[in-house]
Amino acid sequence: MTGNNLTTVGPASPSERYLSLDALRGFALFGILVVNIQCFAMIFATLVNPTSFGDLTGLNYWVAMLTHIFAASKFITLFSLLFGAGILLMTRNIEKKGRKSAGKHYLRMMWLIIFGLMHAYLLWYGDVLVSYGLCGLLVFLFRKMSPRKLLIIGLIGISIASLIFVVVDWSVPHWPEDLKKMSAQSIQPDEETINREINIYRGGWLDQMAHRAPTALSFQTSIFLLMVFWRTAGLMLIGMALFKWGLFTAGEGTEFGSRFDYKKLYRNFLIIGAGLGLSMVIIGWFAHFRYNWSFEYSMFRGQQFNYWGSLFLAGAYFGGMMLICQSGKLPSITRRLAAVGRMAFTNYLMHTVICTTLFYGHGFGLFGKVDRTVQFLIVILIFAFQMWLSPLWLKHFRFGPMEWLWRSLTYRKLQPMKYF
Repeated sequence: MTGNNLTTVGPASPSERYLSLDALRGFALFGILVVNIQCFAMIFATLVNPTSFGDLTGLNYWVAMLTHIFAASKFITLFSLLFGAGILLMTRNIEKKGRKSAGKHYLRMMWLIIFGLMHAYLLWYGDVLVSYGLCGLLVFLFRKMSPRKLLIIGLIGISIASLIFVVVDWSVPHWPEDLKKMSAQSIQPDEETINREINIYRGGWLDQMAHRAPTALSFQTSIFLLMVFWRTAGLMLIGMALFKWGLFTAGEGTEFGSRFDYKKLYRNFLIIGAGLGLSMVIIGWFAHFRYNWSFEYSMFRGQQFNYWGSLFLAGAYFGGMMLICQSGKLPSITRRLAAVGRMAFTNYLMHTVICTTLFYGHGFGLFGKVDRTVQFLIVILIFAFQMWLSPLWLKHFRFGPMEWLWRSLTYRKLQPMKYF
């Protein structure tokens, strides 16, 4: 896929995009919803501790286990890598036309943060847009480094977050008892706490602010600074390195030329990533049960298995999807995934609108009433709808609605919505 020779600064046109990047983004969006629907449908604690709420027998146990093993932290890892690659793709398209990219990039991140703040405080506390915008402000400064340096710095960032987990875990026995008890409530809530959260989200939109606002603020401050920033920024830098090496595009468009046997490399990602990743994550799952999902184990030390295992498993997904894209197999599914990926911003926010309408009190009020098996079926239905809608929309329009708005604000000019 080659770029057209536009002489004005503007966003990437469809001809300047890569099918593999968009298909990977669409695939990642599906997995993110598999995890996020737990927070939409059940109490916050279930995100860390599945035993904190809801039936965990039969099919529900299998859905919880498979979600933890195959989805939790894996797809958001893939999405973070792609975000880093996307920063390079955008800045490269601007700079190759002889223009400076910094102003456009920072304005783009500023609007992403604004959209994220609105999303977090008006709709759903689990927003990632603010974190991505903040990390994007920093990683842009590293974009001209060599892939090797980007990879090393990215791995250091990821390791810092893991080290913070270790240090905090070491400090837990020295905490005051009141602090330990309050912290334990976050993953082992008592009945009163559970009922309070259920009543809040079965209430009206204003009632929900009692939980949504402080939780969102916590995500954007302490949790972001201690954990999210280091991993997310590190992954974005690694995504830049992979893009520069041509790994997202099988060598196409890379500044370093086609220097790898990409098919062999993707197979190695798939086999090694799946082997190491699954081993670590499965061991971690059963270790949590061995320690009864206790705060002392599961909140910090127990997270290490999935923290590192998710990196390997995300690599396996990356390798597998790239092999599919490179081979030309499953063309219909790949094109539909790519359409979902091209409209990732719109589709991500659509997840929130649909799920909050289903589960929250201003909609159907199903919060806490839908078990994990049904939640997964809802995910399938939502994503099937997006796989149908996205290609249909893009037959008539250049961008998804939110993508169009974001680009228009970034370039301070209404972008052409329809094809010429």
